[in-house]
Amino acid sequence: MSLTKTYVRDGNRKIIASVTSGFSDETEIVRDGENHVVGKVNHRFENTRDARGNLVSVDTADPGLLFGGRK
Repeated sequence: MSLTKTYVRDGNRKIIASVTSGFSDETEIVRDGENHVVGKVNHRFENTRDARGNLVSVDTADPGLLFGGRK
């Protein structure tokens, strides 16, 4: 299994974030445009955590929940 990086772009095609998937534990790492970790998504446990490890969602594994939140 290899790691896969997907880029998230705004309306002007500027890269605003990336999502890296392919880890053995079904986790995705979400990074902002400056390559800082914004949070983690786990598809096995269906939860989303922010960069500090706090739960953002306990029933949804969606990287989109990490954008536009608190900074």
